Amino acid sequence: MNKLESLKVKIYADGAEKTEMLKMAALGYISGLTTNPTLMRKAGIRDYKFFAKDILSVIQEKPISFEVFSDDLQEMERQAMEIASWGSNVYVKLPITNTKREPTFSLIKKLSDQKVQLNVTAIMTLEQVKGSVENLNPDVPCYISIFAGRIADTGVDPIPLMRESLALVRKLAKGECIWASPREVLNIFQANEIGCHIITVTKDIITKLALVGYNLSEYSLDTVKMFFEDGKVAGYEI
Repeated sequence: MNKLESLKVKIYADGAEKTEMLKMAALGYISGLTTNPTLMRKAGIRDYKFFAKDILSVIQEKPISFEVFSDDLQEMERQAMEIASWGSNVYVKLPITNTKREPTFSLIKKLSDQKVQLNVTAIMTLEQVKGSVENLNPDVPCYISIFAGRIADTGVDPIPLMRESLALVRKLAKGECIWASPREVLNIFQANEIGCHIITVTKDIITKLALVGYNLSEYSLDTVKMFFEDGKVAGYEI
């Protein structure tokens, strides 16, 4: 059994390019998919609903998350109910606050009590995790998405927060914790080691999975060859 086959953490593909999403969904080791308005904008998506329903016409089994994009709590609710109606495998990504710093806890509770499968996103503090857990219906499937990669970008080790968050999420019978925004393949193994349920990964990290288990001496030689070939092609002289 190789390293990838021994993983218990579920790998979700994060992206917004249709061809790539369908390709990822077809892979056995990809358990679900996520996207967000930023990725969709970068991919040139102009019609949100058409894009989502087009993807869902093919991806009907694996869970997939689509995010609301309003800053108004009432409009967030309307969008969430619409998105939730698109399929039984759909999770609605709801940010932990709006841009005015207004927590979405009341909306989390309202939607979760209406059986909407939520993916509470953009979480970076333990207080945000606690508030989410307190308002999510324990009998409704949900994700709590903690942006461990962005936390690490600030120079803070995200692992202690992830461990504490996992302990809290266990109070939810159908809740799962997501290690979001990873920066390297190592994060997958870190998430697996602490018992995190899910990690979202982008195309660049998925591509690097081919290196898992690769002999480091050979990798060192590959690197030396790359430097040599680039120096030769550039025609450098001293």
